[in-house]
Amino acid sequence: MKIYRFAFAIFISSGLGPMVRAAPGDKPNVILIMADDLGYRDLSSYGHPEIKTPILDGVGRDGIRLTNFHSGATVCTPSRMALLTGSYPVRLGWTQGVAGYLMGERDGMSPQALTIAEIFKSEGYKTGMSGKWHLGDLPATRPGNQGFEDTYYIPLSNNQTTKIYRGDELVEDPFTNRMLTEQFTSEAIRFIEKNKDQPFFLYLPYSAPHFPVEPHPEWKGKSSFGDYGDVVEEMDSRIGEILATLDELKIADNTIVVFTSDNGPNPQEKAGTLPYRGEKWSALEGGTRVPCVIRWTAKMPGGRESNMPVNAMDLLPTLCRAAGIDWKTKSKSKLPIDGRDVLDLLLADGSDAPQEALLYWMGRSPVPRAIRVGEWKLFFKRSDALEGPGTSRRSPEQAEALKVLMKSTDGDSPILFNLSEDPGEIIDLSTKFPEKVKELQLKADTMSAEIDSSVKLEIAKPQ
Repeated sequence: MKIYRFAFAIFISSGLGPMVRAAPGDKPNVILIMADDLGYRDLSSYGHPEIKTPILDGVGRDGIRLTNFHSGATVCTPSRMALLTGSYPVRLGWTQGVAGYLMGERDGMSPQALTIAEIFKSEGYKTGMSGKWHLGDLPATRPGNQGFEDTYYIPLSNNQTTKIYRGDELVEDPFTNRMLTEQFTSEAIRFIEKNKDQPFFLYLPYSAPHFPVEPHPEWKGKSSFGDYGDVVEEMDSRIGEILATLDELKIADNTIVVFTSDNGPNPQEKAGTLPYRGEKWSALEGGTRVPCVIRWTAKMPGGRESNMPVNAMDLLPTLCRAAGIDWKTKSKSKLPIDGRDVLDLLLADGSDAPQEALLYWMGRSPVPRAIRVGEWKLFFKRSDALEGPGTSRRSPEQAEALKVLMKSTDGDSPILFNLSEDPGEIIDLSTKFPEKVKELQLKADTMSAEIDSSVKLEIAKPQ
């Protein structure tokens, strides 16, 4: 297997390379699949010793496996905002938490936001969504008013609601949590079969393996990793049903399939992030670094792996360019797009230009908590880097080093890590490289000032 290694780069520029023009009738279909709270290590191809995910492992072998992919935020609602708009969630009015927790149950993404579904729909694509929405339950914030024509969804997380909607119609209440992965998959297949003769964009945000983790009756006890492993392995198998449908319809080659997760794992679950530290809600690497595999067999060479940093915000410009869509024109006069086009990386057509920097937020605050530039990552307050994972997500070596880290200086001082040498974020280099601390802090201040001065959309709230 050929390994592609790239220098660390990060995520703010929006360079647009030469357009990939799709001939009429030759536009690629797109299926964007997202798990909920799946940890970096929770696929077998990412190193899990017990969970078996042959389907998703195969997607990576047929295309590319990204080992430095980051979700758009550390918790569900802002992560989905970033994914669907290509912008930092604070530009859309997000301040803390998720819909139904620290936000109101019906609070959601502004109807003025330009989503990837709206862009694809404007180019003649049929757009569908099946899964967990979590971006608002007001009429104007529901998926049908954010660019998705065909929708089947739960409005909140599976621990917050009992309702399933098709469009604006309530079709099931209460739902059976253990059956959701099967139902979302069936609806996805229905959408694909219905639209097999025209280009389509399908968004499939599974609720699995978000708590409560309850295996499907036919999958209970199938894995060797308890209920959590059962749920992940079922999801992998259901994705296999979708890929088999594409094969049967003879549209697999020209369908782009993307799989990732919305953020790191929930602290109470048996998920894995090693060698990274941290989890959902945290700005540590384990909070945003997640698995991502992509295939497009008509265009992408397979058998590749890349450690080039890619962010969920990058998917909007990248998928648009793959479909021959000028996303810059579409987004003109709208919010700034913080993601960048990385199609050249996917096509193995040269290295993409490095991005300047990535800001990190934690799940409970609209203030940036860290910045990464190249291999360097700076936490502005040491206390934010001391959040640790449960013992199941910490190696013995990390545990010992963390004891030393927690004893050093005060909680308000900065802390600096070199991710290429210290992926677990346990060796503080701030006193050794004070100029690097100043450099990164200045960059963060400049980026924050730009965001603060730019136009922001307000979160949609019930009147």
